[in-house]
Amino acid sequence: MRADRLLALLLLLQNRGRMTAGELAAELEVSVRTVYRDVEALAASGVPVTADRGPEGGYRLMDGYRTRLTGLTDAEADALFLTGAPGPAHDLGLGAVLTTARLKLQAALPAELADRTRRVEDRFHLDAPAWFRDADPVAHLAPVARAVWEQRALRVHYRRWRGEVHRELHPLGLVLKGGIWYLVAGAAGADTAEAAVRTYRVSRLLAVEVADETFERPAGFDLAAHWAETARRLTDALHQQTARLRISPQARRLLPMRFGAAGTRALDTAGPPDAEGWVEVDLAVESTAVAVGDLLRLGPEAVVLGPPGLREAVADAATAVAARYA
Repeated sequence: MRADRLLALLLLLQNRGRMTAGELAAELEVSVRTVYRDVEALAASGVPVTADRGPEGGYRLMDGYRTRLTGLTDAEADALFLTGAPGPAHDLGLGAVLTTARLKLQAALPAELADRTRRVEDRFHLDAPAWFRDADPVAHLAPVARAVWEQRALRVHYRRWRGEVHRELHPLGLVLKGGIWYLVAGAAGADTAEAAVRTYRVSRLLAVEVADETFERPAGFDLAAHWAETARRLTDALHQQTARLRISPQARRLLPMRFGAAGTRALDTAGPPDAEGWVEVDLAVESTAVAVGDLLRLGPEAVVLGPPGLREAVADAATAVAARYA
């Protein structure tokens, strides 16, 4: 780990020029005292690091010096695929190698292109988690990722909605969706691996053991295609009925925010506005119990026209709420 850090420090000075000990410590996620020791180690190994004193001071490499240590390791090359997502890379235990890989890449580029990459970093940032929700705790993500990469079986203690279970899994891939990590895995010992593939939320793994034995991946398994099909089936399962609504101009603005893609699609079905600007739409909703709560969030800006059972359930709930404030 220290060798990686020394190389990262060297590449930082080569790519960025003069940097203070505090700036280097922040980039390398170490203490200033550690930076002092690392600079001394570089100097002792023959790297011409100079220290300038004063308000504009800092560490820099001697003019004209450039390292040729820019070959990427396997781990760094893998980490480059996560350069747009430093948070997830850190979750997977690849934060340090991602930083080193990026610095090596910048060091290998001509000066003009290296400046361009720095401008990209300064002006574009990916923040994967959704708003107003804390990130899931993923204490076991790193060993799960190792098992996925090495095709090793996993013995897990998992918390489901209906209770806790112990299972042996064949981990096929990890998916980051809306800031939440999911494990796609097959059940060990199933008759057909494809039929046994399930999705597990990593934050619900209570304990994980990476087994010594490996497994064979299902022939032709495509993680992206499997996830797309899983998402489609989940959407179909959730949207059990279609509600006919009459909504106000304000609700037309709220619908995509409250119901996501379903709300956007509902607006595509909107009829012509009446004299007050209200329109009728068809909105895909979940079960009646869930839909009632979701539709009440629109308040007086929406009226449920059908189906009759849903309209009655919303009316009953609204009456009960009004009674509370009577």
